[in-house]
Amino acid sequence: MFLGNDGGIMVEAVKYVDKANKLKLKQAYMDACSNKEFLEYVTNLPIEEDLLMQYTSLLEDSFLEYQNCSKCRNLSSCKNKINGYCLQAKRQEKKVIFEYIRCKRQEQIDLASSYLDNIEYYDAPKEIKQASFKNLYKDDTTRVPVLKYLQDFIKNYGKKEKLKGLYLHGSFGSGKTYLIAALLNDMAKKKVKSACVYYPELLRSLKSSFKTDYEEKFQYIKKVPLLLLDDIGAENISNFSRDEILGPILQYRMEEELPTFFTSNLTLEELEKHLAISNSGVDLVKAKRIIERIKQLTVDIELVSKNRRD
Repeated sequence: MFLGNDGGIMVEAVKYVDKANKLKLKQAYMDACSNKEFLEYVTNLPIEEDLLMQYTSLLEDSFLEYQNCSKCRNLSSCKNKINGYCLQAKRQEKKVIFEYIRCKRQEQIDLASSYLDNIEYYDAPKEIKQASFKNLYKDDTTRVPVLKYLQDFIKNYGKKEKLKGLYLHGSFGSGKTYLIAALLNDMAKKKVKSACVYYPELLRSLKSSFKTDYEEKFQYIKKVPLLLLDDIGAENISNFSRDEILGPILQYRMEEELPTFFTSNLTLEELEKHLAISNSGVDLVKAKRIIERIKQLTVDIELVSKNRRD
């Protein structure tokens, strides 16, 4: 039969070779499936066995990386070919493709880097930028009212109108800034824009940017969906900072119903006295006006706790 030049014979030869290859592929697949864990792995794939048999070697690679991921403690100990990624099988029409998918730990890192695009920090330490509810001290019952408020805020944001922010005042080092920063970070992961501003530094920054980007900074702080003015009451008061910066920011946010947060070592009564005394004298009326705006914007909660900075 092979002496002639008959195309039909050639087709039969090809079919014979294909059949032989299929038998080899099936045997290799069956051998691999003698491993019970591998068998369980491929059985859970939403791909027919006849198709899987053609990719035994790659499936074994994928299975090994899957096992590595299941035992991995952190990215530094990742044993896969690409750190933080796992080779996975996926059906595409009549074939199987293999692609590297981010593991959960890599997703967390990617999320951590991406959510920072939704929050502006002004003079904030690394600890505040990484603030998270899961890292809070669990032994302090004085934080319960604050945590309940923050949880309710997260639950209701975007669902209820006129959500108020928080005026959180109390003892030094009690974690006031960290708690609200944890909220802002959580909201940033939900793609809500916010700004965490150390208030005394904001005033210095705005003052030094009159000839550059003053208006851009001012408008952003005024209009950002969520705003924390941290450590208000620690600044030196001037007519300009009180009447041209703080007043307009609070007025705009009150009119637009934008949630605004404050931390301070001062009560509202103490803050009113602080705001009344500027470099040009005492003005109780303007100070009271600022306090009334803060009251319109916030819920007032006191936090007296152990100094965690010691």
